[in-house]
Amino acid sequence: MLDYEAGMSYRMRIDFSDERVLAVVAHPDDAELLCAGTLARAKTDGAAIGICVLCRGDKGQSYPPVDDLAEIRGEEMKAAAVILGAELFEGGFFDGELVDEPPQRGKLIELYRRFRPTLTLGHSDQDYHPDHRAASKLAESASWFCASAGHETESPPMDTPPALWWMDTIDMHGFAPGFYIDVGEFMDLKQRMIRCHQSQLARSDSADFSQLEELMVRQSESRGAQCGAIAAEAFKIHSAWKRTRSW
Repeated sequence: MLDYEAGMSYRMRIDFSDERVLAVVAHPDDAELLCAGTLARAKTDGAAIGICVLCRGDKGQSYPPVDDLAEIRGEEMKAAAVILGAELFEGGFFDGELVDEPPQRGKLIELYRRFRPTLTLGHSDQDYHPDHRAASKLAESASWFCASAGHETESPPMDTPPALWWMDTIDMHGFAPGFYIDVGEFMDLKQRMIRCHQSQLARSDSADFSQLEELMVRQSESRGAQCGAIAAEAFKIHSAWKRTRSW
């Protein structure tokens, strides 16, 4: 993590070695775009890492439409998770139907309790996509209730809620970073992961979509330029009472 004051450069390294880091994302390729470098860095430090993908990715169609798109995208995200070495969890919700209501919240609470994260990475509530904003609300509410004995699931409640970091928005719109994680050494890994998502890379010529790999590299390098790194991922801490912690 990099910070600057009065023209001086200070490098403050976060040690993830004793952490369990879980990214809660809306779609199968969101972790690659926003936090895969941080997950890779945490794993290098010795942390356990996981990705929870809430939606099936069934509406991210190219033209002409692809049969069995949800199944294809499921295989793509599994291949990407193998490259990263992350445990993968699936919410199984349909695109466009993600809301913070008891059934969805209960499922995510149970997934938290299975993985038992010490740190969760969630979407910004300012991101462009409605599913991202819904996933943001779910990540926050479930990360609190996972430690509440009153919310019963198959697994026992966690001892304490995990810390929560908000991830950058796609293409950096409206997001003021609180800090950066240097991911320069993991850009090759991020690119190998995003290339697993061929069903989405095939949409790059569509007027309503973006070239994902180019977008990912541009955003990582732009955030890196802001903090004096080759490439970086940006976050903000969820600073609510009882949710902050020292590092």
